[in-house]
Amino acid sequence: MLKENVNDLLSFMVVARERSFTRAAAQLGVSQSALSHAMRHLETRLDVRLLTRTTRSVVRPKRASD
Repeated sequence: MLKENVNDLLSFMVVARERSFTRAAAQLGVSQSALSHAMRHLETRLDVRLLTRTTRSVVRPKRASD
């Protein structure tokens, strides 16, 4: 379980940096759909939206205090 959590966090960091599931998936060596599923699973486990998805990019949502 710990390894899964670390992998999910690493995946989140790459997606956030690249702002693209396609580019992040290529860097991580996984399919885009597997990466998207992992991010949804992480968001569900944490009960928080980590990424805002559009048809063209992925961004981290602004915090209320920003």
